[in-house]
Amino acid sequence: MNATFGTAAAQLVPLAAKDLDENKVTPGLLGFVIFALIGFSLWWLMKNMNKQFKKIDFEEQPQRTEQSEPRSERAEAASAASGSEGPGSRKG
Repeated sequence: MNATFGTAAAQLVPLAAKDLDENKVTPGLLGFVIFALIGFSLWWLMKNMNKQFKKIDFEEQPQRTEQSEPRSERAEAASAASGSEGPGSRKG
């Protein structure tokens, strides 16, 4: 196993020793600065969003049980019992 690693490493050494090709395009300093600004902006947005979420005071509504009827059904039952029709109905 040691001989195999030595052979592979010997083949990779010339690749690392080559000079840089000046015809290749690299991101350079401008690319790094833009990437850093995007990263900083993301960090700031997440920090601000976390602060806004902490301001929210949310109270959960109690769960309905099957025994309690919804309001609309109770209102319909009450209006049917009194003999009047709903607010949007016309007579005549």
